[in-house]
Amino acid sequence: MDLLLWRHAEAVDGSPDHTRELTPRGLKQARRMARWLEDNRPRNLKVLVSPTLRTRQTATAFTDEFEIVSNLGPDGNVADILAATGWPEGNGAALVVGHQPGLGRLCALLLSGSEADWTIKKGALWWFTNRVREGETQTVLRAVIPSELA
Repeated sequence: MDLLLWRHAEAVDGSPDHTRELTPRGLKQARRMARWLEDNRPRNLKVLVSPTLRTRQTATAFTDEFEIVSNLGPDGNVADILAATGWPEGNGAALVVGHQPGLGRLCALLLSGSEADWTIKKGALWWFTNRVREGETQTVLRAVIPSELA
């Protein structure tokens, strides 16, 4: 299974939190990463998005075919992301467009074995693959792409 974690692009400050829009810079970040994703996407990619406006705008730069998952909102946690994606036993690939601190905590868990407060930059993408080698399940970090390098 492939698991892609995409933090929403830069959004305006303010409240209510769920209606914050992307800034002009954020729209540019989202479009840049969307082009990279289009060129490098895995097969059978399912896109799962937080219900916030900024995550939906980020995802829309890539596709209009996504599922809004309420548990992926700003208060979502690692268990919510894992449940939504089926990682690591699921088939195909899942792209989650979400928030800090959940995404960073999941990256820490996948790479170090325990949750920690790691920061994922706005608009950045982390790509993990799960595989089995000689009977051992392995998590492989395939890519970390900040939006400015996409």
